[in-house]
Amino acid sequence: MNRSSVSSSNIRSVGYNLDTRTLEVEFHSGGIYQYAGVPETIYQGFMRAASIGSYFHEHIKGDA
Repeated sequence: MNRSSVSSSNIRSVGYNLDTRTLEVEFHSGGIYQYAGVPETIYQGFMRAASIGSYFHEHIKGDA
């Protein structure tokens, strides 16, 4: 999965597969995690968020 770099103190890059609705998040610590069943609207909001880390904790990690 191709990921795009993001500006965040904890998250290095983010990728999304529309067909499988899988979100992939790479952290600066080296961990790469995949989240299944993520709606495209959540991914789009994530990429546009003023704070990537806050959006992740409020909309993705809390639901996983």
